[in-house]
Amino acid sequence: MSDVRVIIQRDSEREERVVTTGTTAAELLGGDRTVVAARVAGHLKDLAYEVADGDVVEPVEIASGDGLNILRHSTAHVLAQAVQELFPEAKLGIGPPIKDGFYYDFDVENPFTPDDLKRIEKKMQEIVKRGQRFSRRAVSDDAAREELAGEPYKLELIGLKGSAADAAEGASAEVGAGELTIYDNLDAKSGELCWKDLCRGPHLPTTRVVPAFKLMRSAAAYWRGSEKNKQLQRIYGTAWPSKDELKAHLDFLAEAEKRDHRKLGSELDLFSIPEDIGSGLAVFHPKGGIIRRVMEDYSRKRHEESDYEFVYTPHATKGKLFEKSGHLDWYAEGMYPPMQLDEGIDYYLKPMNCPMHNLIFDARGRSYRELPLRLFEFGTVYRYEKSGVVHGLTRARGFTQDDAHIYCTKEQMAEELDSLLTFVLGLLRDYGLENFYLELSTKDPEKFIGSDENWAEATDTLRKAAEKQGLDLVMDPGGAAFYGPKISVQARDAIGRTWQMSTIQVDFNLPERFDLEYTAPDGSKQRPVMIHRALFGSIERFFAVLLEHYAGAFPAWLAPVQAVGIPIGDDHVPYLKEFAAEAKARGLRIEVDASSDRMQKKIRNAQRSKVPFMVIAGDEDIANGAVSFRYRDGSQKNGVPRDQAIAEIVDTVERRIQV
Repeated sequence: MSDVRVIIQRDSEREERVVTTGTTAAELLGGDRTVVAARVAGHLKDLAYEVADGDVVEPVEIASGDGLNILRHSTAHVLAQAVQELFPEAKLGIGPPIKDGFYYDFDVENPFTPDDLKRIEKKMQEIVKRGQRFSRRAVSDDAAREELAGEPYKLELIGLKGSAADAAEGASAEVGAGELTIYDNLDAKSGELCWKDLCRGPHLPTTRVVPAFKLMRSAAAYWRGSEKNKQLQRIYGTAWPSKDELKAHLDFLAEAEKRDHRKLGSELDLFSIPEDIGSGLAVFHPKGGIIRRVMEDYSRKRHEESDYEFVYTPHATKGKLFEKSGHLDWYAEGMYPPMQLDEGIDYYLKPMNCPMHNLIFDARGRSYRELPLRLFEFGTVYRYEKSGVVHGLTRARGFTQDDAHIYCTKEQMAEELDSLLTFVLGLLRDYGLENFYLELSTKDPEKFIGSDENWAEATDTLRKAAEKQGLDLVMDPGGAAFYGPKISVQARDAIGRTWQMSTIQVDFNLPERFDLEYTAPDGSKQRPVMIHRALFGSIERFFAVLLEHYAGAFPAWLAPVQAVGIPIGDDHVPYLKEFAAEAKARGLRIEVDASSDRMQKKIRNAQRSKVPFMVIAGDEDIANGAVSFRYRDGSQKNGVPRDQAIAEIVDTVERRIQV
């Protein structure tokens, strides 16, 4: 045996070590139970990896991002083994880690039932307790085909190895782009083969290292994400480094489920997505319509104060417009098929408003004195989303953007971006969102138009504007649209989930394609810079985010019913109707519950409807010209004079206070 010299890298600390050949990463790292893999020269390795001379070895802890992925990928293998032990005819698809969990796809005769999932989870627990060892071995393509002859989907992946297609929906986790490897699950005592799978790895040392997991649900999924392929059965699960973390995640999911905007939308009678209209196309009911109108009215007011000019554009246009803008080259898959409205001329439902705003800019000559020109529209657009990704109001096929396009000179661009980002964040805060970070999406080298110089200038200007806000800035390499870099405002809601809100994109390219010009002070014709900005993203999606953020208990200024009058007895109804008339005269939205229900049921109904103020009146209140308040949190304030009661509600609405 000879010696090899290696370095152990722990954060900023480096330790040089001399060990014998054959030393594994597990031995080198000292048996720390929180370490589940190693990173060598930037590549993740199993702990069974034998270190080589000159290696720099970093421990990968189970709670790290890479560690969680390894845990969840390994748990997906345990799931697949359990399924094949219980359902020997099941054929294996793919099983990658995903955010907060994992899944595995199976070709089985019948869909999995909830009872099946319970049986599978119990079998997984048995496999974990067995402590089977994950053992990696390299194989040739031909050997892999021979070993996996009964697994048609694995054979297809072997044929895709190294091709662009292997990146499709998790396939790269199976085959990668280099040599093929198979992971054997070996019995802890005898070393006999228990199960095997084609996989790039790495994995945990043994199944016993899986600390805590749970199967969540099953669903249909097309093989490799294509509707042209066979539909398989996908089982989703989650895995965490401890039972406490698993419990916290399940508690979080339970809270998120209670806040699901689709559930609340139905319970509170706000909106629906009728089957007769179609998936991804919502209708707003009267109460939802009030919330939406108030959201839009406040946005209009703030835009008017910031010198935006309102425009309106049609829902459909000739295809030539989207040829000119480049959308038919770069975005055709997201557009509905064309309609033949005039003989031989294709028309499209618009997927975005920017080409039409360019035509408004170009409708007449423009002077530098008009810039920056800020055009704003609540513009309804239509995007062809696959049925599998449509999700209530947050991923729809028809929605209304609060869309603005700003035309300015290059000299104005930096200042305009500064003020625009300040405006965007201020308006989002007015709606009750407070916790933000910013994301800067840069050029996709395979999918862009325009010069590298323009992209570099736009990206640098956006970065400087973002840094001035004092918020965390996260890079998103290659995430920009084809026409320019963008800043995305990411907002965290009341339970810590992140939602992408406003986007701000700098565009040197569409002004070029549309030959947009303005007259400069020296009389020359110059190109404007175009800034795309959607503040809410879409009205529908923002509505859903706020609905979940507030769990349906909107602040009084947004609530469809701001107060409900609850009489103690029938004799008190006329008094509350007088009170309601006075409140309505002050612009408040108030109803009186004059139904035959008992008072306690009326209170429960108001609580279920999440009304901010319950205004109660009985004999004593009437005698004193007063009312009693019952708030959403159950607290109560008695004997409030009528004018003071109305003033309190008005003040709460005007100051956008959450009660």
